[in-house]
Amino acid sequence: MKITFIGGGNMAVALISGLYRQGFAAAAIQVVEPFAETRDALTERFGVRCTANVDAAALNCHIIVLAVKPQQMREAVAPLVGKLTAQLVVSIAAGMRLADLSRWLGGYRHLVRTMPNTPALIGAGVTGLCADPGVNQDGRDNADSLMQAVGHTFWVHDEAQMDAVTAVSGSGPGYVFYFLEAMEKAAVDLGFDADTARRISIDTFVGAAQLAAQSSESLSTLRSRVTSKGGTTEAALLAFDAGGVAAGIERGIMAADARGRELGDILGKD
Repeated sequence: MKITFIGGGNMAVALISGLYRQGFAAAAIQVVEPFAETRDALTERFGVRCTANVDAAALNCHIIVLAVKPQQMREAVAPLVGKLTAQLVVSIAAGMRLADLSRWLGGYRHLVRTMPNTPALIGAGVTGLCADPGVNQDGRDNADSLMQAVGHTFWVHDEAQMDAVTAVSGSGPGYVFYFLEAMEKAAVDLGFDADTARRISIDTFVGAAQLAAQSSESLSTLRSRVTSKGGTTEAALLAFDAGGVAAGIERGIMAADARGRELGDILGKD
């Protein structure tokens, strides 16, 4: 299977790294990237073919990955119009709806929309996928295999849910970092030096997340297990509740979902 990336930024690099770990050869991957410095870096690091423009060789592939920013998408796909045959086109751009992408590609329908998150950069990502009805099972399997190169995947059948995917997992790392920042600051305020505060905050979060991942019990059960009546954890959780922390997190995710829909409307305008 041959794969062409349109755009050679961080997410393209993450996917290429993941494909290498899966055993892909350099000859099976190429990148269309306008910046010479980025092309040189990709060729030096991975040995892949890089080109400044979409040429016949770039189109000689099974999958085209659109790894550009949403605002650059229409310009990036213009050279593909009328030249696509049976290639699967996979978009990793936030908010880019399948109908708009299809319209910009002259009605092409062999499309899959994905939403990876930034832990994909270390192979620990979560990616939601949604396929256009024009994609067959082989196409879905190929898209799934591609995105599994950088972590876990899951499918949604209603594209409207992709905004929720963005709100929960796509933006989710930002919520985690926000919590960790607060935890780190509290540790410093309690007398720990900055390096120790950072380390124990991150290690505690990672350890708890791994415990949850390896347990079949609900998150509420796991929480109750460390919340003794009248104890220190209960005191903290009561303070969180009084400050509306949980409700604030839910409101934030709902706000992210609403903003995703708004951005989709903006991106889809002619």
